[in-house]
Amino acid sequence: MKARSFRYLIGEGFKGAWANRLMSLASVGVLVACMVIIGLALLISQNISRALGKLEQQNVVMVYMKDYSWALYGDAVEKVPEGGDENGILPESYVIHNEEEAKALCDKIAELDNVESVEYISGEAGLESVKKNMIEGQEQYFSFLDEQYGNPLPAAAKVVMRDMSGFEKTVEQIKGIDGVDSIKAQNDLAERITSLKKGVLIAGIWIISILMIISLVVVSNTIRITMYSRKLEISIMKAVGATDAFVRIPFVVEGVLIGIISAGIAEGLLYFCYRVATETISQTLGTTDIVRYGEMVFYLLGVFLVIGIFAGAIGSFIMIGKYLRREGSEFSAI
Repeated sequence: MKARSFRYLIGEGFKGAWANRLMSLASVGVLVACMVIIGLALLISQNISRALGKLEQQNVVMVYMKDYSWALYGDAVEKVPEGGDENGILPESYVIHNEEEAKALCDKIAELDNVESVEYISGEAGLESVKKNMIEGQEQYFSFLDEQYGNPLPAAAKVVMRDMSGFEKTVEQIKGIDGVDSIKAQNDLAERITSLKKGVLIAGIWIISILMIISLVVVSNTIRITMYSRKLEISIMKAVGATDAFVRIPFVVEGVLIGIISAGIAEGLLYFCYRVATETISQTLGTTDIVRYGEMVFYLLGVFLVIGIFAGAIGSFIMIGKYLRREGSEFSAI
């Protein structure tokens, strides 16, 4: 196609949008509403994902090691008075003999794919943490542990996972590491987080799909009205030998133009609405841990442009194609 013809067809698309500006304006309004709802759904999804991410970081897994305290106070190790120390414990009765070996075990756990971070916690640090979390005055009842019986808490590793959907698999991998005694984890919370993530994803897909269908219908109806208002012109073009592609291009341009204008308006409107909403939430709840619009401005603009161009181009292409097929006999008779 020559550049001159292409410029002519683009100009015809702009003229068509202006000639039917009331219907085009109605289409822009509906498309903007759909895009704003889709944008809000994406922003809400991002905020939920961030909140769930914080919750995942709090859902830590405590991994307890087979060290001397485990051998001394656990029931799984048989005490051997002859050949053992004063408590009947042999060095081979436990796996972790010192802090270096405990940290080496932490390094093995950190190598697992789904592990975000690992923090080594000595038995002494664990006992102090227990005391701090007790009601004031109760910690004195545990003073005899240090004075007479020592610390019953084994060394531990505080593990944070990346993805809670792989929680069970990662727990089994940790259990398989030599030197790990037991794991304390909140399995039910992990399952709830995973289910909530899936629910948010499915809801978002349904919302976007439904609104995309609405957008296609609205643009198609606009193009249909434009086609019928230019029925005679289309008939003359076909009569003098214009191809279907030549006839389609102005209507596709019109649809795409409507989509691009809608994307720009939706971006500005969503920015205003979201800014007001986040400022109100921050002032009311005193929280600043909210996804800022600036973090997603280009992403949302890209989504809106894709939706607008796709809806405009596909809706126009389908509608003009149906029209040309239906009216083909009339064109051939002219």
